[in-house]
Amino acid sequence: MESSSRIVIADDHPLVRGALRQAVTGAVSDCTIVDCGDLEALTAELDINADVDLVLLDLTMPGVRGFSGLLYIRAQHPSVPVVVVSANEDHDVIRRCIDFGASGFIPKTTDLEMMRVAIRTVLDGKTWTPSDVNLSAPADKNVTDTVRRLASLTPQQVRVLIMLSEGLLNKQIAYELTVSEATVKAHVSAILQKLGVESRTQAVIAASKIEAGQWQGEPMQS
Repeated sequence: MESSSRIVIADDHPLVRGALRQAVTGAVSDCTIVDCGDLEALTAELDINADVDLVLLDLTMPGVRGFSGLLYIRAQHPSVPVVVVSANEDHDVIRRCIDFGASGFIPKTTDLEMMRVAIRTVLDGKTWTPSDVNLSAPADKNVTDTVRRLASLTPQQVRVLIMLSEGLLNKQIAYELTVSEATVKAHVSAILQKLGVESRTQAVIAASKIEAGQWQGEPMQS
């Protein structure tokens, strides 16, 4: 394992970031650790330093709605390993994170030494989840199809879809992304095609699947 590893901790809670720093420093010697408190800071960091060895990602920090942050990072920086760190320990949520391209999932209740094991495992190129999570169990075909379709979206299409789900109009999305309305319309058309739906409303329903709590019908924990 390289001693010059660069690891990004993306979580809006200072106490959690502190605990994760302890886990990282105990797992990797002489690494550079960068803290980010929201998705905007995380994406800015990855745009500047694409040679990040690992991102530890919270599912509920500002700018993120459920799986949207994971989807965006995996689409924008597919070579960067991402480990989700969350208070939500539902097995379906953990499995979906892996389906969406995460290299691991660490519940926030995990003790410090096990966090270090998880971090070392992922840096060694493997996947880590809690031992009681069965990733080999047969998946629901409808859920698997939705995951596949959502994972095919480009980073910009993920952003547009999230904004659609927030009720923004094309001109508002164009303003937020500093692009033309025609560009937004093109993104919306591509989103509808990739998701296999015919209307913005149906696309918004599909977008609700990005919110991790939707998989078990209950609100996401922070």
